[in-house]
Amino acid sequence: MGASPSSPSPSGQVSGKVDNASLSDEELKKRLTKEQYYVTRQKGTERAFTGEYWNTKTPGVYHCVCCDTPLFESSTKFDSGTGWPSYYQPVGDNVKDKLDMSIFFMPRTESLCAVCDAHLGHVFGDGPPPTGKRYCINRYVRNLPLILPVHNATFVTFCSC
Repeated sequence: MGASPSSPSPSGQVSGKVDNASLSDEELKKRLTKEQYYVTRQKGTERAFTGEYWNTKTPGVYHCVCCDTPLFESSTKFDSGTGWPSYYQPVGDNVKDKLDMSIFFMPRTESLCAVCDAHLGHVFGDGPPPTGKRYCINRYVRNLPLILPVHNATFVTFCSC
């Protein structure tokens, strides 16, 4: 029996519903908004205290906008006071880190989607327990599935915010 598209792999990584990890740059330019493309593929950022996710308390799992890989659970989100959505722990091994020397005098650790290498933001060592990490994540890199209760049933739909 093979693994379903949303089941964990042996590494603990959960893949998205569609194999979007191998999309070309041109395909991504067509699928993403200009802002999403700028942030995820050109390592851009957004202004602090903007966007629909920086202060939301909506429960759910945030997914990569490029490949739909689950990245962060809302239960790990906290108010860092920075103006960007912050989390103390990613989902499984779905987020990887890489040294970022784009600002010569300020080396940082970049956070990337482990499946498609989308730039997510940066991770810092000043977060809360239990990890002590603060994943400072751009709003343009994820979708939040909305959970809608209807007559004692739960339906999941994906927001294309």
